[in-house]
Amino acid sequence: MPEIAKVVPRVLRRRLSRILQAIGYQVIPTSQMYRVDGLSTVHSARFRKDPRFQAAWQRALQASHGVDPHTEWRIHVGLWAASAASRIPGEFLECGVNAGFLSSAILRYLDWANLGKTFYLVDTFAGPVLEQFSAEEIARGNLQRAKRSLAVGAYVTDLERVRQNYAEWERVEIIQGAVPQVLPSVDAQALAFLHLDMNCAHPEIEALRFFWDRISVGGIVLLDDYTYYGYESEGDALDALAATLGCQILALPTGQGMIIK
Repeated sequence: MPEIAKVVPRVLRRRLSRILQAIGYQVIPTSQMYRVDGLSTVHSARFRKDPRFQAAWQRALQASHGVDPHTEWRIHVGLWAASAASRIPGEFLECGVNAGFLSSAILRYLDWANLGKTFYLVDTFAGPVLEQFSAEEIARGNLQRAKRSLAVGAYVTDLERVRQNYAEWERVEIIQGAVPQVLPSVDAQALAFLHLDMNCAHPEIEALRFFWDRISVGGIVLLDDYTYYGYESEGDALDALAATLGCQILALPTGQGMIIK
């Protein structure tokens, strides 16, 4: 009986596969599926074949000293958003830089030297501000997750290393400090691209609220953790703020959220 139980499902799968192919469906082997970073799909990650994407991805890995977070599709979304925003009046801003994975990829991907924009990079460069986690986030384990990440060195705390990473580009301004207190230090009058990745609801909603009126029409806001499992408090807080701002957040299967103003 155990042998039959093993064989029958395989036979049924093959028979079903033949039936589906006969009526016009394409059957994709599981070995060809994209299953990375919480995303599982039978559709092609065709962007990985693009030499321009690969150059940006390798530059991102350089920023992280070779640590691969396996977030290719998220980076692809970020590069698309940045490329679209490059044609919109305004500067670029990232709150939550850490090693500079996405921002380094964007700078390599775009013709940054000729865009005439400034990229503002805001971070404590000391990890999350632990006092900012809400009671709900603490109950969900977000505070403990942040502490563990700090303990194992997941957050870059060497500001000189960060400065060296961006030394090859002009018009990159690094601003050290906690959000929202440090936000007045960003002197950009208009923004084309805003990326929020602080893993905590309070600084993210305060940053979006602070900069909303500066975001140009057509400008893009990218939210890294909007639908990410375990960060429901962030998503709820961002939804509530978006309702007051009169906009709607697009939920992406990569865990990100996007607003086009």
